[in-house]
Amino acid sequence: MKLFKSADLIRKSKYISRDLSWLRFNYRVLDQAKDAGRPLFDRLRFLAITSSNLDEFFMIRVGSLYNYLDYGKERVDYSGLRELPFRRKLLDFAHRFVNDQSMTYLNELKPQFEKNGFNILRMDELTELELKKADGYFKNTIFPLLTPMVYDSYHGFPLMMNQMLILGVVTRTGTGDLETEKGQERLTFVQIPQNLTRFFELTRKEKVLFVPIEEIVRANLPKLFRNVEIESADLFRITRNGDFTLEESEDIDTDFIKELQQGLKTRKRGRVVRLEVEPNASALLMTVLKERWKIDNGNVFVINSLIDLKGLLQILKHPNFRGKTSRQPAPIAPLSLPEGADENLFEYLKHHDVLLHHPYNSIEPMVRLLEQAAEDPQVLGIKQTIYRLADDSRVTAALLKAAENGKHVSVLFEIKARFDEERNIREGARLEKAGCFVIYGVSKYKTHTKMLMVIRKEGEKVTRYVHIGSGNYNEQTSKLYTDVSLLTTNDVYGHDVSEFFNVITGHSQPDDYEYLITAPKDMRQQLVHLIREEARNAKKGLPSGIVIKINSLEDKEVIDELYKASKAGVPIRLIVRGICCLRPGRPSLSENIEVRSVVGDLLEHSRLFYFHQAGQPRLYAGSADVMVRSFDRRIEALFLIVNPQLKREAIGILMLNLLDNQNSYVMREDGAYIRRQPQPDEVIVNVHKDFYRRDEERLANATPDSMLALLTAAKAVEEAAALAAAEAPVEACSPEEEASADEPEAETVEYVVAAEAEEKEEADRTNA
Repeated sequence: MKLFKSADLIRKSKYISRDLSWLRFNYRVLDQAKDAGRPLFDRLRFLAITSSNLDEFFMIRVGSLYNYLDYGKERVDYSGLRELPFRRKLLDFAHRFVNDQSMTYLNELKPQFEKNGFNILRMDELTELELKKADGYFKNTIFPLLTPMVYDSYHGFPLMMNQMLILGVVTRTGTGDLETEKGQERLTFVQIPQNLTRFFELTRKEKVLFVPIEEIVRANLPKLFRNVEIESADLFRITRNGDFTLEESEDIDTDFIKELQQGLKTRKRGRVVRLEVEPNASALLMTVLKERWKIDNGNVFVINSLIDLKGLLQILKHPNFRGKTSRQPAPIAPLSLPEGADENLFEYLKHHDVLLHHPYNSIEPMVRLLEQAAEDPQVLGIKQTIYRLADDSRVTAALLKAAENGKHVSVLFEIKARFDEERNIREGARLEKAGCFVIYGVSKYKTHTKMLMVIRKEGEKVTRYVHIGSGNYNEQTSKLYTDVSLLTTNDVYGHDVSEFFNVITGHSQPDDYEYLITAPKDMRQQLVHLIREEARNAKKGLPSGIVIKINSLEDKEVIDELYKASKAGVPIRLIVRGICCLRPGRPSLSENIEVRSVVGDLLEHSRLFYFHQAGQPRLYAGSADVMVRSFDRRIEALFLIVNPQLKREAIGILMLNLLDNQNSYVMREDGAYIRRQPQPDEVIVNVHKDFYRRDEERLANATPDSMLALLTAAKAVEEAAALAAAEAPVEACSPEEEASADEPEAETVEYVVAAEAEEKEEADRTNA
């Protein structure tokens, strides 16, 4: 049987590991934090985002891996590695990322704090007056909230909350009346209250000083441990497995909401998958924590900078620094919606379709449609799917008002939306109390579609006003996420969306839709069919091409069809923000495929699918990514853009993304990314700025012929090859370029089949 080193396995696989690809995405975000051309406050924001992203990655993706490891389930990664060798490779790459993250903070950002009007200081760097203020804050605010929890034979190991900062304090027993064994080391845990801000704020002349709250607690520990010798006090933070799957009961009498609420409690006690700790932590502390949580050095991340960089967001919110981050321009009017037309959307939409491109176009027309519908006496009913809402949501307010005004309101509230479950349960209950018909999702599936339908009586007929898109009904995130959505009264959309609501709120299985492609019905099959059509056209010598803009590309069946289309000669351009499991540019496999990722001021969230079809393109938009979960475990919808004007607008969106040379990263065959740099004679294109300009010329050039010319130009492929040869990738080291530090040169790993030698070694290391 042939044997390979794990790095060789990863190289040989025709797929990129989903999880390693995600870590590379976070490297692209970190690259924005490293960008010296950005204002410091922008760079701090990107650094905080990398920290937030990594927290969720460990909770969900690493948590999911441990669901296999802890229960002895088999799992083969796209790279070909089994669970244990893959765990090692993944954690090695995560360690390198965390080190780069810390170095970015310490070497590139922190030296700039003083000249930007602030600093983060330790207690020993404060003046006497500043120390008094910090000590007063401890006495009056922090001290009453602290509960030291000793761990010994009489006190059980305390429950430690997920992602809470904790001090592990090692003391030596003193001479008090309660001491039974003099001179013994004891371990006590002090959890830092989560309901206090990360930093205590002071002013020194014209500068703002931020003192980490844990430093204030550490300096005042003698007030918690009186007449006791404190040997060490080390800060740490844990991340627990947050990936739980709710087994939905077939019993119709079972209360699903109660089951979900019970399941959410497991997150508080989930398995520890990561331990972040300060350097040189107490040996006693580390031994206890590793034994208690059954983790080894792979799960332990020694943080040389600030633990939990999300706390930096507090600095950006300080009154002195509001507005210091880059601000987006005011939204512009949609090309298909003249100024003032949204004053009476019912009248305008009777005769016109509207394509909204957020945040360049405001979400306001959709919100206004809902608010006008709530008050309009001719409106009979409203139906809507909701996945994530804003705080103080105007969407909720409009639905409540509609119910109050006697309209029939049906809402599907997806309470399985990760980390928004409790909020959605709460908001759904408010709507139910007001008289809305609320359902909390569909059994076995997560409803991810974004659909709204207003039913209005107009004379002798009923008109359906439809809104459908790629983004959430969330006024806050719509200012930060790029999305597309459609407003229409077209009867075909109205019929399809009505049928779709009957599927998710009732018990209906329509044979087909005219303008929708839906999951789990047949989205994968439909996309495969469209890709195969392009391959057939290429073989016949007809013009062909595919452009797909999505968040994630992971489904093997679709990837394999894209490989076949590439071999057939179809030029394929993929704009994938995050995970991409496809390998572009591999000889005899994907030579005609280019992958790029756009990462910048805005979060790319829109999904668009372009199939050239010999010059009569089909163009879809909607909520779905190309992922197994999207096709098999979610309710999703893509809508066909049929209006010629709107189709041209959508083509223009894709073309500008392909031309961007300010926020784009080109993917190499090995999965690493190179930042796209404009050539000396090249026009600067920045999608996150240029879409804020109404550009009639750009729209005029957004034709199928122009798209084909862009796709067939050899420049893109040659440029990617030149970049790959000349430039270093944004990540410090690709898993395919460097063997694991724990992987000796002679060590081999069995291909896909069980890697017994490594598994035994890994098990021995864990138990050591």
